[in-house]
Amino acid sequence: MGNRVTRDDFEWVYTEQPHTQRRKEILAKYPEIKTLMGPDPHLKWIVSGMVFTQLLACYLVKDLSWKWIFFWAYAFGGCINHSLTLAIHDISHNVAFGNKQAKWNRWFAVFANLPIGIPYSASFKKYHIDHHRYLGGDSLDVDIPTDFEGWFFCTPLRKLLWLFLQPLFYSLRPLYVNPKAITRMEILNALVQFSIDLIIYYLWGLKPVIYLIAGTILCLGFHPISGHFIAEHYMFLKGYETYSYYGPLNWLTFNVGYHMEHHDFPSIPGCRLPMVKKIAAEYYDNLPHHQSWIRVLWDFVFDDTLGPYSRVKRLCKLAKES
Repeated sequence: MGNRVTRDDFEWVYTEQPHTQRRKEILAKYPEIKTLMGPDPHLKWIVSGMVFTQLLACYLVKDLSWKWIFFWAYAFGGCINHSLTLAIHDISHNVAFGNKQAKWNRWFAVFANLPIGIPYSASFKKYHIDHHRYLGGDSLDVDIPTDFEGWFFCTPLRKLLWLFLQPLFYSLRPLYVNPKAITRMEILNALVQFSIDLIIYYLWGLKPVIYLIAGTILCLGFHPISGHFIAEHYMFLKGYETYSYYGPLNWLTFNVGYHMEHHDFPSIPGCRLPMVKKIAAEYYDNLPHHQSWIRVLWDFVFDDTLGPYSRVKRLCKLAKES
């Protein structure tokens, strides 16, 4: 089973998250960055192409044997589905149609959700706002593992299991850490999603439905793209709680690797985050960042100093709702 990690608690800090101050400094020095904010006109077409690609794949896999269903789910369909979850991440910041068309963004996220097979977009939106507003916030940021996860998944084998089970923890953790009332949009998201699942089942049988859902579960678990879950906020170096990755997998993930830049400027769509880094290079070039998401996963599993406890936590006051 390997040795236990040396860390037995989260890294508690008593300072505000670093992104707020850096955002102020960068905007004061480079006000032209404000021009990068606003919708990405290409996002809706890219996402639509991905959704229809998966619907075509459902037709193509309907007569395959089960082993090939799972193979293509992991090697192809799941990659698209994982990418769509990151498109939904971008859409949750209203970058598909802009802040003035909030409902269009919500419904487009439901559309992007269709190949994922499980209703996701509305719940993600509800909790992702807190992740930005209360980064590392105790009982507020549900991206932070629970104490049980930190305590139990503390050896290489258990951490490997934890990576496989990530979709389960991401789904259930909010219900335990920070339960919220079910919203009307979540109900509509579920009704639309399950209706499409039933239509696909009626047209082409069970295999395409399993292809979609299995791809989602497999590729949100132990998969090279899933390295971003660990790379973004797990503390690989003391004192740093957010990290970027500038490698080629950004092409498949709507530049989610530009994560420091994203938390500094969440209203800037992923396609323009490289421009933020270029304009304000002196703020980012000297910060630690990752070279490989696969290496991130390897280090997370086999480095005894890393584990689910390797996160910064802070106490946050609830912001007043406007």
